Amino acid sequence: MNRISLAQIEQYAFEKKEFILAEDTLHQVSQSFAFLTNFSKDKIIYGINTGFGPMAQYRIETDQLNNLQYNLIRSHSSGVGKPLNEIYARAVMLARLNSFLQANSGVSTAVIKQLVAFLNNGVVPEIFEHGSVGASGDLVQLSHLGLNLIGEGYVYEHGLRRKTAEVLAEKAIKPLKMELRDGLGLINGTSCMTGMAAINIIYAKRLVQWAITASSMINEAIESFDDSFSKQLNAVKHHKGQQMVAQHMRDFVAGSGLIRSREELFRDDTAMQKTEFERKIQEYYSIRCVPQILGPVLDTIQYAQEVVENELNSTNDNPIVRPEDDNVFHGGNFHGDYISLEMDKVKLVLTKLTMLMERQLNFLMNSKLNGKFPPFLNAGTWGLNFGFQGVQFTATSTTAESQALSTSVYVHSIPNNNDNQDIVSMGTNSAVIAKQVLENAFQVMSIHIMAICQAIDLLHPEEKEKLSPNAKSVYAQIRERAQFVTDDVPQFESIAAVFEYIKETPFHL
Repeated sequence: MNRISLAQIEQYAFEKKEFILAEDTLHQVSQSFAFLTNFSKDKIIYGINTGFGPMAQYRIETDQLNNLQYNLIRSHSSGVGKPLNEIYARAVMLARLNSFLQANSGVSTAVIKQLVAFLNNGVVPEIFEHGSVGASGDLVQLSHLGLNLIGEGYVYEHGLRRKTAEVLAEKAIKPLKMELRDGLGLINGTSCMTGMAAINIIYAKRLVQWAITASSMINEAIESFDDSFSKQLNAVKHHKGQQMVAQHMRDFVAGSGLIRSREELFRDDTAMQKTEFERKIQEYYSIRCVPQILGPVLDTIQYAQEVVENELNSTNDNPIVRPEDDNVFHGGNFHGDYISLEMDKVKLVLTKLTMLMERQLNFLMNSKLNGKFPPFLNAGTWGLNFGFQGVQFTATSTTAESQALSTSVYVHSIPNNNDNQDIVSMGTNSAVIAKQVLENAFQVMSIHIMAICQAIDLLHPEEKEKLSPNAKSVYAQIRERAQFVTDDVPQFESIAAVFEYIKETPFHL
């Protein structure tokens, strides 16, 4: 069956690579549809000749079966809140499409072709963030997708909101004519939360790399000892993520003349004669414990990727059509608990990552802590100028919001649908909140990396020259978007420019 990876999601959602349907896969979908058409002629099959949810107890007359599918889509197009941006919306379409390409859903090939037409013609469905309870599928959000596929509602083209019918007419795309169970197939799945989760993971992996980068650069700037991220120290704690973070830090600072070897202190005979040392023997935890803090973040994100890819390549409908078993199975593959739990875990570790960056930033702001830089990295006149005092407020406030958002959605089920849906996943809510925590993390990271570059500019010229090649490269990239601060000037545009760069530039572990 068709299999898709997160790397391919990135190609189709971000880079807008053309989606090409394999003929053998389309043939399998067609066979599944043909089997369901024949199998359902003399049987009661949920969603074909019955109502939906609690209304499944009512049989639908033959002459109303087609109307049933349209009524389902229209009645559930009730989303509110912000519409998903193009990247997230494309990922939702990809997730629904790939689920259908498993050939277990019994949808018509027309549904497949319409989704591909939307993707390849740059038609962005209007899908709102709020509406799904994450069981029986993302009914509301996917109904909005279905509404657009049948030529109704609104879509986005080049960022502009337009009537779907007008856009489809201009692109010579005919509205989808739904058959059999196409309406139910479109909305009865986890594809909104899964598509969003896929994009969240892609961004989260970039963010971890930036956190490792920032942590490595601050170690250089303050001339810390090298053993906190040494292979020997981290090898005795048996966590893959921790060891990977330490390795990335070692790779990043390679060639640095600022990182100190612990051997220097061991050989310092004058230090042995002192009762109090001028420089810290060990750094603060936000500097020294980076592998131990970012390690579980990385491990969590890596496992979440595995879960998301499994969901992307699963059939998450109800019922499931299995021609090879000569049967149709009714169950709950639409339940989003796997995604809900992983998005809760991801937002939790992203908040911890944000807290680490905020603490490192605070270390740079406080001259009593770092013992090297002026208060708030102020390169102007103390008292008259304020340096990075203002931007620190923004970082601290944003971090606090993420902390408040980090309670679990996974355990917040509320029964609804006449108690037919008596326990639900709230998976899309979890993905939406994780998306917000991710956005916050990039905002704090933008401020922190700017502060690190400010600190670098406050180093003595000979110290600055000793930076690692990687640190010099990142410094140059940030300096193209945010300048050294001497006089007090508004920083919001610089923060926005750095935010856009670090979030949208591929940066993989």
